[in-house]
Amino acid sequence: MLDEIHPILETHPNDKNAYTLGAISGHNVVIACLPAGTYGTTSAATVASSMFFTFGSIRHLLMVGIGGGIPSESNDVRLGDVVVSVPTPGCEGVIQYDYGKTIQEGYFERTGTLSKPSPSLLAARTCVNCDANNLILRPERQDTQPVVHYGLIASGNQVIKHAGTRDRLAAKLKILCFEMEAAGLMDSFPCLVIRGISDYADSHKNKQWQGYAAATAAAYAKELLSVINATGPRVARETTKKQTSGGVDHRRCVMDALRFEQIESRQATIKAAHAKTCRWLLEKQEYLDWLDMAKVVDHHGFLWIKGKAGSGKSTIMRFAYQQAQATRNDNTVIVSFFFNARGEELERTTEGMYRSLLLQLMEAVSGLQVLLDRVPLPSNHDTQNSSSSDIETLQEIFRCAVTSLDGKHLICFIDALDECEMEQVRAMVEFLESLGQYATLSQIKLHVCFSSRQYPFLTVENGIELILHDQNGHGEDIARYLRSELKIGRSKQADLIRTEISGKASGIFLWTVLVVQILNREFERGRLHALRKRLSEIPNELGELFKDILTRDNANMDELLLCIQWVLFSKRPLGREELYFAILSGQPDDLTDAWDPNDITLEDMERFILATSKGLIETTKSRHATVQFIHESVRDFLLRGNGIRELWPDKHDRFNALSHERLKMCCQDYLMTDIRGSLGVPDELPVASSESAHNIRSALISRYPFFQYAVSNVLYHADAAQSGEVNQSKFIDRFPLTEWIRHSNMIEQAQIRRYTSSASLLYILADHNLPNLIGLVLVDTPDLQIAGERYRYPILAALAKGNEAAVHPDGSARGPQGTPLRLAIELGREHIFSRLLADCRVDIDRVYDDGLTPLACACSAGWLAFVQALLASGRTQCDRGDWSGRTPLSRAAGMGHLEIVRLLLKTGKVRIDNTDREGWTPLLYACSHGYSQIACELLSTGQANPNHSGLDRSSPLILAAKGHPEVVEQLLTHPQVDPDAEDELGRTPIGIAIKNGHAGIARRLLATGRVNVNVISQKSLEAIIEDDTEGFNAGTAPRDAG
Repeated sequence: MLDEIHPILETHPNDKNAYTLGAISGHNVVIACLPAGTYGTTSAATVASSMFFTFGSIRHLLMVGIGGGIPSESNDVRLGDVVVSVPTPGCEGVIQYDYGKTIQEGYFERTGTLSKPSPSLLAARTCVNCDANNLILRPERQDTQPVVHYGLIASGNQVIKHAGTRDRLAAKLKILCFEMEAAGLMDSFPCLVIRGISDYADSHKNKQWQGYAAATAAAYAKELLSVINATGPRVARETTKKQTSGGVDHRRCVMDALRFEQIESRQATIKAAHAKTCRWLLEKQEYLDWLDMAKVVDHHGFLWIKGKAGSGKSTIMRFAYQQAQATRNDNTVIVSFFFNARGEELERTTEGMYRSLLLQLMEAVSGLQVLLDRVPLPSNHDTQNSSSSDIETLQEIFRCAVTSLDGKHLICFIDALDECEMEQVRAMVEFLESLGQYATLSQIKLHVCFSSRQYPFLTVENGIELILHDQNGHGEDIARYLRSELKIGRSKQADLIRTEISGKASGIFLWTVLVVQILNREFERGRLHALRKRLSEIPNELGELFKDILTRDNANMDELLLCIQWVLFSKRPLGREELYFAILSGQPDDLTDAWDPNDITLEDMERFILATSKGLIETTKSRHATVQFIHESVRDFLLRGNGIRELWPDKHDRFNALSHERLKMCCQDYLMTDIRGSLGVPDELPVASSESAHNIRSALISRYPFFQYAVSNVLYHADAAQSGEVNQSKFIDRFPLTEWIRHSNMIEQAQIRRYTSSASLLYILADHNLPNLIGLVLVDTPDLQIAGERYRYPILAALAKGNEAAVHPDGSARGPQGTPLRLAIELGREHIFSRLLADCRVDIDRVYDDGLTPLACACSAGWLAFVQALLASGRTQCDRGDWSGRTPLSRAAGMGHLEIVRLLLKTGKVRIDNTDREGWTPLLYACSHGYSQIACELLSTGQANPNHSGLDRSSPLILAAKGHPEVVEQLLTHPQVDPDAEDELGRTPIGIAIKNGHAGIARRLLATGRVNVNVISQKSLEAIIEDDTEGFNAGTAPRDAG
């Protein structure tokens, strides 16, 4: 089972367990068995408790072993199959069936509930609520291979070897198998229970299948670990059902989850303030007033520095932050966040801001980390999928942290609000303004400094505003910079030039820096006499200056355009080496077979990018250096300031789509490079997690730096081009799918995410969420029925991974699992469900092979919100039967979904006594399963016949008499019920109650005075009358039943 076996470690003195240690799929694994000859919940709890003495930071707990299966018509559980515990409505996955009390009338009542497995294990098992890469859908059983079943597992301290007891508990608890250890773990050590079926919990129980069943359970556990992220944050041990994990481990988990790779990259790329500049801010009255606690009632702790694009706001914010850090006392905490529109997603969203500020605050004031004890782990997923609830959670933690500062002074610097989406900024400002108002009233020391371009429509009600380019000190900074950096001597003419530049700068520091570079180059060429003339030619506006820089010599304009297109439209920021080869890929004649750093150095690449972009693109100084425009105003000039129209008028129309088309071609051309020969990649790739595969990936990235991006995004750029009406039909027809699959598998780090050689293009497009290309492929493949891969069908891949846009827009595309709307319901994908339901083209009553409508599926699964939405749409037939004749009401009643039953009854459009092919009504299903409240709701309508029987002549009372006293009571209150009705075998309710050991039910029936006592033996009758419950304990037949 283990990929590696590790040496035995020394254990804690209190730990008496024997361990096997090793690794599976990158996880360190600890295996402990119960002592030989022992079993039961107590023994399991003892082993687990001892384990935590030695291994205190266990991430996941799996209880793996054998169990007794419960075969039924609805669950085809067989020897060798695997059963995995999962929560269901009303139960957390494991039921301790023998824990409770015997109450009046000898009826056994279970008490208490157990905790469910950790969310990370459930997410890895279902892959519905988290990383969809972990979902595995298995084909229907066609041979003798083991099948995995998901549901409830019964756990107790006794061996079950009696078919009658097994069936009775199974019918009542809806369980799939029995076992004897898990209940001892679930409350203190929540785990996922995995059981191989070794017998059927009946009198034929033996050890013949135990070895095979144990192996299948172990195989499932190993497969499960292969899809759980081995590098994710640790999950601390949970101590009770209602208490999330706490302590140091959990806090560290949350702290690690808050962190992201580029958390400080923007601040690191901001050039430091020039010597002796920016210091005027520290003496500015507005700045002093902002920090003066005596004046906080006037401004509520807010200072907003505003200025034109390129005026130097970020530089002065970095200076202010560093000065505050340098001069702070032990009672002051300084935190900052610098938005970066050119960076990764979290660098330009308020989610990234909150995560960064919280992390800095918690690290500075470790006592605040106690606030994280009851906080669920923030998700590390792609922020495109983050929800408003994530932001609200982060805001609430931040609010609690600020209100728990205990006299400490918190100062926040938040730069470049204009580089974040406007609605996010508006919400963030409103939140902080509200928090600042509370802090002022509560005498909490909170100060916030914003910087942004001038927003006439966004401000704070109480705050100090400082317009940067209007400040005398800022103008003096520009003059200091010119005296230091404009290397044209100290002549009178030189001084006049400096004065003229200061006047033309209008407070725009970036304009000044660019002009200094231009004039220094002129001076270096010995053209002092031409400086005044060149200065007069330089435009005063920053955008016009960009245009002048880009068109001054008109050299290599095609390379310049491609360079700009890559920085504007790459799916993610490119690294320096990636951009270098991306540009060369647009010039195939210049493309070398592989990169040799001895021939082309990093300095060579820097010079090439600088020359190609004419100085407007730079490499960041962050740990993972990427390329970006020197300032966000360059992007503004190109896209919003008509820069593209003026520089390349023939490409302005559909510029975005045409750019993606060109980038697609660059990727495609680069992928034509012969890499297999140069790297010696074998025909059969090694396992993705192996060292050989790692070496192949490392060699690829180092020798072909653009390869990984090209493989991953050639289809992305084609999809974006298609969205702009640049037709991709020929590209799709000629796409080298086989070769692309091989390339993709070479760079894939997880074996489970690799594609088979027969993977369809449609599946891959759905998996990557490329709806525009899907539209082209669907012309030839309209029903999405191409099977294969780990999600089996393209529609399942799209739904499971949350790729809403990839779901066919008319909602009618079908796979063997049903329509998109039905699949969205079955997988619980609320966003996709809502989008499909809102589309008037979607037939929301479309059925598939089993005849179930989406409404019937939702009623059966218990999705109340889905049922409400479907009924509210007015487009569904709420009483439509499936091919077995069962209606949504019948399915909801049979599954115990009370609120859904009430909702359906409220419509007034359902037939209360509708019968299916077996002659069963909703009331019969409710009574059969013991749902007394549902029976009450149905009977209260006055339309449910309390005596109606199915084809087997089982009446509601006959079904209830098998062990549902509450339902019996409910039925007997109805004046028309017949307490002595017979089924097809001539059995009456009282006879069935006695045979099944339910004396209380028998006495209640006898009390009606309307039952035939001749069907009861004399001894049984005497036992009932004398209240002798010895022979009528729940679950045992009376010794002398007739």
